[in-house]
Amino acid sequence: MNLSDHHIELHLSDYIGNISTKVQNDRKYIFDPIRKKYLVLQPEELVRQTCILWMIDQGFSRNRLQVEKLIKINGLTRRFDIVVYDKQVRPYILVECKAPDVRIDQTTFDQIASYQMALNAPYLMVSNGISNYLAQMNHEVKQYRFFNEIPSWEK
Repeated sequence: MNLSDHHIELHLSDYIGNISTKVQNDRKYIFDPIRKKYLVLQPEELVRQTCILWMIDQGFSRNRLQVEKLIKINGLTRRFDIVVYDKQVRPYILVECKAPDVRIDQTTFDQIASYQMALNAPYLMVSNGISNYLAQMNHEVKQYRFFNEIPSWEK
């Protein structure tokens, strides 16, 4: 699979100016509008927050977003980055965020696919803030169908 054929431009960096930050005790913090608290600013957290703002800009309600929750997969505890729920409160889009210096590859998709098996979200999104991928999981043939543009999501 050649991921470069499926890269989608999301312009997540456009949302950085909309993020509230503060400095306290020489540490920089970033505000999470879903969890309603400041978190230590880490590269992956910045990507997560820009993805959240992008999702809200796409028309998804904040009330249908869940961030960094624990799930059990084959008896192991894991933590997903973002899940967008549909109107029936079923997982709809599962989002995995990586720091900008982390290369997105098959291992990244294997990670989100394992989360997807537990949550059964039809759409998967992976982003490091620079490279962005959207796919729909086909359970029958156990393959991803990648999008080359933003699909028309039910909001």
